[in-house]
Amino acid sequence: MPAEPSLRMTARETIALLTGAAGFTEHRPPPRTLPPDGPLGWAGYDAARERAAERTGEDESVVYGTGVVGDRECVLLSFEFGFLGGSLGQLTGDRLEAAYGLALARRLPLVALVATGGSRMQEGMVALTQLQRVAAASTRLRAAGLAQIAVVRDPTTGGGWATVGAGADVVLALPGAQVGFAGSRVRPPDADPYAYSAEGQFAAGQVDAVVPGAELPGTVALWLRALGAGGVGGVGEEPRSAAPLPRARPSSASGLPASGREAVERARSSRRPRAEAYLADYFTVRLPLHGDRCGSTDPGLLTGFGLRADGQPVAYVAQCGTATRPAGYRAAARTIRLADRLGVPVLTLVDTPGAANDAEAEHAGAGAAIADTFAAIAAARVPVTTLVIGEGGSGGALALAAPGNTHVTADSYFSVIAPELAAAILKRLPEETGATADQLRLRPQDLVELGIARSIVS
Repeated sequence: MPAEPSLRMTARETIALLTGAAGFTEHRPPPRTLPPDGPLGWAGYDAARERAAERTGEDESVVYGTGVVGDRECVLLSFEFGFLGGSLGQLTGDRLEAAYGLALARRLPLVALVATGGSRMQEGMVALTQLQRVAAASTRLRAAGLAQIAVVRDPTTGGGWATVGAGADVVLALPGAQVGFAGSRVRPPDADPYAYSAEGQFAAGQVDAVVPGAELPGTVALWLRALGAGGVGGVGEEPRSAAPLPRARPSSASGLPASGREAVERARSSRRPRAEAYLADYFTVRLPLHGDRCGSTDPGLLTGFGLRADGQPVAYVAQCGTATRPAGYRAAARTIRLADRLGVPVLTLVDTPGAANDAEAEHAGAGAAIADTFAAIAAARVPVTTLVIGEGGSGGALALAAPGNTHVTADSYFSVIAPELAAAILKRLPEETGATADQLRLRPQDLVELGIARSIVS
């Protein structure tokens, strides 16, 4: 078994890890001449650059060009931490902007291999403003519907994390890497180091996966395939095909529910197949997106991109039968918007008793998060396909349902509100819940007859 790659690989070693025998073609921007000791005239800056070049063999902190990862051509940019801590200066900004521009000109995804301590002190505010150049270049690439993947290495801090790293569509991290906006010398002395680690950022929903170095080439190759070939809405582009409907998974019950009460009981049964069973049957490869990028995660909602047996990429958002929390809705909206920008169809699996309604959920912005999910689906240009596989509880479920393309299984129901709550609101006795469920017409066959669902998947 090959040795695990070092956490502190050089820029070119990291590129070679991903491209292997396919090789790498380096590019360079037009040369620029800096004044002696840089824009600030910082005494000794030129000498420091010369020493860094002697140590590393590089003349700047970023290397970029084109290469092939797996079977996908892409633009790769890689930071050389040995060159002044991988810091960003004016010439670094030239290279980063040129790398994004190369991806835009050739319509290629961009893979950033980040290891940086932030902006270069010896260039002061001139260095700091390079972050604006990077943000603008990244925005142009995003507007063109081209994917950006970041691999954050050790360390990734400061403005490099806050632009090239955290600004990517998918963020992967190497185990044990220091990752955070605040570097080790500027954070509070009593700060918990776990919060600034790859693992801590993953727990907080800021990183999509922590990937061992030996697995990195295969993981990045799969992501490049799953993120598709480019965005939608271009002149002459053909409409995107909808995601195929999943097959109904085997259930302990048979036929359609005879009553509203039975429909609810079947949807709530612990023996009913759940989202994991549907996703496992639907995809040959699943690549999860993790977290809401606001510091939270919802384990009851699964999001990501996957590949089907025929190689078709599909984005997925799947509820797992629990009350969906604001972090889940934010993660869902993030996934749907990314899929829309990249031209990848979306599958949503609905299964929730409703949105979380505790005080913590309200403080976390439940209403705004649900509204944003409704908006993401309403604005999507790619087709969204929905299958209700269990409980369809009120607006918390409807937020993930595609208007005009929602289907149901025989083990599901969809209702304006749970029948128990409806009975309580109407001041009915508990024993009247079954009759209330019938009146709500929430059974699968009712939903088709009402035009809410297109079909019952069998």
